Amino acid sequence: MGLSKKAILQGGFMRECMKKQNRETVSQLEDLPNIGKAIAGDLRLVGIDHPQQLVGKKPFELYDKLCSITGKRHDPCVIDVFMAVVSFMEGGEPLPWWSFTDARKKQIQNGEVAEDAYK
Repeated sequence: MGLSKKAILQGGFMRECMKKQNRETVSQLEDLPNIGKAIAGDLRLVGIDHPQQLVGKKPFELYDKLCSITGKRHDPCVIDVFMAVVSFMEGGEPLPWWSFTDARKKQIQNGEVAEDAYK
C-alpha cells in the first residue's frame, strides 16, 4: 500500500527540518525550517537579515510590518510561518508551519491580537 501525497510531502518536510536543526550556527534565513526564497525575502523586507535576529520577535508584529511595507494584506498563514521560525530560533522543535495555525487562531480568539486584521 502506497503513501498518500500528503504523507510523502509531510515526511519530506520533516526530513528537511531534521537537516536544518542547528539554530546556533545557522547563518542563512533559507536554511531555517519552513523558510524558502519567498519568505526569506519577506523577512528581509521587515529588517531580518540573519536567523539570530528572529529571537524575541513577535510574529504578529512581523506580519503587520510586512503588510505595511508591501501595501497589501498577506495570507494569514504567513503568521504561522513566522510563529514556527521564531519558535525554532528560541529553542523550539522544527515543526511544520501548519502546526501553528491553531495557536494563531487561539490568540486571535482570546483577544491577544486584533481579530479583524488577521482573518
